[in-house]
Amino acid sequence: MYAIIEDGGRQFKVEEGQELDIDYRDLPAGQEVKFDHVLAYRDDSGLKVGRPLLESASVTAQVVGAAQGPKLVVQKMRRRKNERRRTGHRQIHTRVKIAKIEVV
Repeated sequence: MYAIIEDGGRQFKVEEGQELDIDYRDLPAGQEVKFDHVLAYRDDSGLKVGRPLLESASVTAQVVGAAQGPKLVVQKMRRRKNERRRTGHRQIHTRVKIAKIEVV
């Protein structure tokens, strides 16, 4: 059983018990997050696809905590000017664990 949800302009395929990194939200660990933008849902009876959303479906998750993404290296260079710059960036995400997928 899985669901496809939309959050932050991106789509995620989620299953119960899965950990997922979403855009950073200032939430304490253990708090519940509810995703109402469910695009599709699949179980033993078959696939249900929303147009564009499934109104009776929602996904509930528990916040695990904040996490940092991989380091991205940004290099800038201007040719023939002896100018080079190298910086790095690590995006902060909120890690959640999918607790329940509900379809009424």
